[in-house]
Amino acid sequence: MEKFTIYTGKAVPLMNDNIDTDQIIPKGFLKQVDKAGFGKHLFDEWRFLEDGSPNPEFILNAPDRKTATILISGENFGSGSSREHAAWAIQDYGFKAVIAGSYSDIFYMNALKNGLLPIRADQSVRHFLSQLPADQAITIDLPKQEIVTNDASFAFQIDPTWKEKLVNGLDDISITLQYENEITAYEQSMPSYE
Repeated sequence: MEKFTIYTGKAVPLMNDNIDTDQIIPKGFLKQVDKAGFGKHLFDEWRFLEDGSPNPEFILNAPDRKTATILISGENFGSGSSREHAAWAIQDYGFKAVIAGSYSDIFYMNALKNGLLPIRADQSVRHFLSQLPADQAITIDLPKQEIVTNDASFAFQIDPTWKEKLVNGLDDISITLQYENEITAYEQSMPSYE
């Protein structure tokens, strides 16, 4: 997993509440098991018109928002089914973090396990961030647990264990591999039953 320490990027506001996983990545696109390639279908039913052309009214299609890598949203983000593909699609599209009021528990864990930073922020913070010009950068400082703009900074909370994993780029496999020598020694100490 890629380390997440201090990240600076542009934001896009999608302030809907109750954005569920079927809206994030519709079920018709869940036919592959590789994590790559889901981004092109992110918010598919909102991003595209029935003829497949980009919906000019959807904010992710706005020319000044196409390079956004921080998604700002409403309450209860990622509700619905437990599909891990939702976190994959958001990351594959290019987002590094989501700032929402609350998350479904399963989506929140899927995001963390895949290195996508889900930040919980009050409505006033999200409103402030959503009003920033499209070209203004936002910095997320995970070690300090701060969201920083040109004019303000906002603290956020995260479980210390997940913070350590993200800052050090550690997923479950890499944590296990830290004990590779001990595992190998244990396996070598076991009797052979050949």
